[in-house]
Amino acid sequence: MSEGEKARTSGEVSRPEPTLPTVNPDAQKSEPAKAALHPAFYVSTWIALSSSVILFNKHILANESAPFPIFLTTWHLAFATLMTQILARTTTLLDGRKSVKMTGRVYLRAIVPIGIFFSLSLICGNVTYLYLSVAFIQMLKATTPVAVLFATWGLGMSPVNLKVLLNVSAIVVGVIIASFGEIKFVFIGFLFQIGGIIFEAIRLVMVQRLLSSAEFKMDPLVSLYYFAPVCAVMNGVTALFLEVPKMSMTNIYDTGLVTLTANAMVAFLLNVSVVFLIGKTSSLVMTLCGVLKDILLVAASMAIWHTPVTALQFFGYSIALGGLVYYKLGGDKIKEYTSQANRSWAEYGSTNPGQRRAVVIGAIVIGFFLFVGALAPSYAPESVDRFRGALGSASTGNA
Repeated sequence: MSEGEKARTSGEVSRPEPTLPTVNPDAQKSEPAKAALHPAFYVSTWIALSSSVILFNKHILANESAPFPIFLTTWHLAFATLMTQILARTTTLLDGRKSVKMTGRVYLRAIVPIGIFFSLSLICGNVTYLYLSVAFIQMLKATTPVAVLFATWGLGMSPVNLKVLLNVSAIVVGVIIASFGEIKFVFIGFLFQIGGIIFEAIRLVMVQRLLSSAEFKMDPLVSLYYFAPVCAVMNGVTALFLEVPKMSMTNIYDTGLVTLTANAMVAFLLNVSVVFLIGKTSSLVMTLCGVLKDILLVAASMAIWHTPVTALQFFGYSIALGGLVYYKLGGDKIKEYTSQANRSWAEYGSTNPGQRRAVVIGAIVIGFFLFVGALAPSYAPESVDRFRGALGSASTGNA
């Protein structure tokens, strides 16, 4: 079609002829509007599930009778395989897979290699819980965008850009400072976490390259539908050689069948929540939610497991988080969003002064309790120990 024909077609579409209504306008107006959940619901759900999975895994693997991280991630993937198969046959959540042109050849050449790196990242990530605290793990995870950037360059997805490298340098510097401040530094755990970050970065870049084709557009749940089976098999084979010979049914019973089922269900629901979060929020919201989640996990680690976090770590981690937000959004976007937020906050205050005052007071109260809870191990260790004991008894189903 020529450029002139395109222009005429565009002009015709933009000025439609009046037509007779096919629906009674009065009846259409009387139809009640469908209730929609506020985006804050999806945000809070994702933060709660994401944090719960990490804390849940750490709680299970901290138990001396269940130091089997590879078996645990195999169980998660097997459960996810079962649930995605059920959802594909009973709901519309996985209808997106019908538009994916998946063949045996594509599965072997694309899905399986990505699944290998997915398995390696999950194995390394879970093994790290045996050596490092949740707080320090979250600090190290701040370097994931840097690893993804290097993987993108290494796999030829984009040219090397020194300006971008300078932008992410703050993240690296912050994490290095935080690592020097870590009191319980375990080198083997550090290596496992770095390995997990590298494998995850390679996986993300390979997925990006796969999804660059329109015929392979997949949401996170459809991706799980394809990747979970192959990862479950790979992790299962690894666990069969490394962990199963040391395991017995006593280990599983000590952990609790209910606990393992709940753990796998929370991990699966996290993948479901990501689908809704992506569709209901913006990149700004997702970036800030990720930062908030990491901060809450550091505070939770300090409160539940007495994790010591030094002032040097706080300083380094603050630099890393600031660099992460700047890298994700850019200076211009940050200024734009900040000015928009200030205007919205001022307008909200002029129309709802009482509600704004309540929001400020609520934020101060929540921040105070988070701060006090994080410092609880230093001034109320017995109370924290009692809380941890009650948490352990509840999760294993004991009285």
